[in-house]
Amino acid sequence: MRTVHSPYVLDHRRLRTPRTRGALLAAALGAASGAAACAHSAGGKPAAAPAPLVAASAPAPDATPARPSRTATVALLQQSIDSLLDDPRFHNAFWGVLIVDPTRGDTLYARNAHKLFMPASNMKVITSSVALTQLGPDFRFLTAFGARGHIRGGTLVGDLVVTGRGDPTVSDHMMHDAMAPLRAVADSLAAHGIQRITGHLVSAGDAFPDADLGFGWAWDDLTQPYSAGIDELIFNEGFTAVTIHGSRHSGAPARVTTAPIADYPRVRSRVTSVAPGGGTPTVEPTVTFDPARGELVVDGTVAPGDTTTVLVAYQDPVTAYLHALAAALRQRGIVLRDAPVTAPSDTAAATAGAPRHRQAPPPPTVDTLFTLASPPLRDVLPALLKPSQNQIAEILFKTMGLQRTGVGSADSGRHVIESQLASWGVPPDEYVIRDGSGLSRHDYLAPATLVRVLSLMQHDTAYHAFYDALPIAGVDGTISDRMRGTAASGNVHAKTGFVDRARSLSGYVTTADGVALVFSFLCNNWTVPVHDVEQVQDAIAARLASLSLGHP
Repeated sequence: MRTVHSPYVLDHRRLRTPRTRGALLAAALGAASGAAACAHSAGGKPAAAPAPLVAASAPAPDATPARPSRTATVALLQQSIDSLLDDPRFHNAFWGVLIVDPTRGDTLYARNAHKLFMPASNMKVITSSVALTQLGPDFRFLTAFGARGHIRGGTLVGDLVVTGRGDPTVSDHMMHDAMAPLRAVADSLAAHGIQRITGHLVSAGDAFPDADLGFGWAWDDLTQPYSAGIDELIFNEGFTAVTIHGSRHSGAPARVTTAPIADYPRVRSRVTSVAPGGGTPTVEPTVTFDPARGELVVDGTVAPGDTTTVLVAYQDPVTAYLHALAAALRQRGIVLRDAPVTAPSDTAAATAGAPRHRQAPPPPTVDTLFTLASPPLRDVLPALLKPSQNQIAEILFKTMGLQRTGVGSADSGRHVIESQLASWGVPPDEYVIRDGSGLSRHDYLAPATLVRVLSLMQHDTAYHAFYDALPIAGVDGTISDRMRGTAASGNVHAKTGFVDRARSLSGYVTTADGVALVFSFLCNNWTVPVHDVEQVQDAIAARLASLSLGHP
């Protein structure tokens, strides 16, 4: 057996290179020194001018007033934040804010710091931090490919057996072409002399034995790509792109295609081409899943010659992966039987997120041909944290359970995270863990929990992998369009979070005089537009970035 390390790693050239902490610090110190030259203290007394060395005909100019003390600066900061949080628009909202200087052990601001909040995707801060600690930045996901049968004259007389352990990187997002790793698998099979497979493509083992979906996920979001289920084999982060192509003439049926797999899932289209304003009502296209037939149903209208794309979650991750593998093998010229993938018999159970009872693992007679290794965790983290990718978080959640307890279930993953938080000194009444992504409305975190974990990560050997993977204000990820034109742009590295009535921002910022701060801004139960909540979070972050804390 040999291990094939996939050459398909995240191309960091497609991301803007984050500024290093050293560069940020140098820039901040330069800005601070310039600002200090013209700083004025409210009510401060200017220092006396030095005695001239020679007689002067004109009086000496006043010296620059002393900078305000750290205590005065912090007091003004607290007043400013209070005025933002106490705005009448947020009379029914619940704010939790904590800002600390971990080097000095100072708390600059705290409000409801130990209360529990629905964190949304700020849960990914916890999941990724614990994963780096438990698995290490060089951890790789392994997928084994084996033959159940014998190889004779270029033909595998039997099944091709795939044993997965949750590799989340076989996707357009990570590889820029989800089929590329599977084409590499096809090349490896051809190198083993296999040109024909008489049996099926089957999944072996059951690394993730419980439900594909997270605890408490909203049932009406389950066709959305962000709610796609995960399993030990997953393709393209669990979703397909359904593209509707309008015909040339109004009234004709539209054509529907799927990608990255052209022949899976099956699609039944009821879409017609309708010219706007032509008298026939237009209906935005929708895609639903018909569990009785195991197919997608596309309804609605599209303008002639127009195209529209809807992203839809696969209903069974393993079956989608095997269909993609079959497509890659056929592209390589490997001959397969007419129906190489057998769909699970309990499709309805899979759709509902219930555990599926698959066939027993294959007998020891399976001959492992090779193993495909994913890129290392350090390269996976940016694909998780910058766009806030839910399926990678859920896979890490279960993988921690699999690696540490031998069972890749959500309960095992939760146990690993809770044990790590306890070892970090986080009180057990300051968190409730139910999934890895924060999509569950049963997750709860206190701002103090997030700040403690973020502060501890600064001392971890994998800190730079974690820090560089976070979204950067005004540069990339989920805050690429936020805080632009402020001191926070290119400075703040922070994780966002958003589910209905919960908006979060937690991370790191360096002040104008080079002090590294850690913060967490959580808001629940607001009824104003979400942009109003974001404006407050951004204003506080920008204030911190422009802050000069001064002398003690």
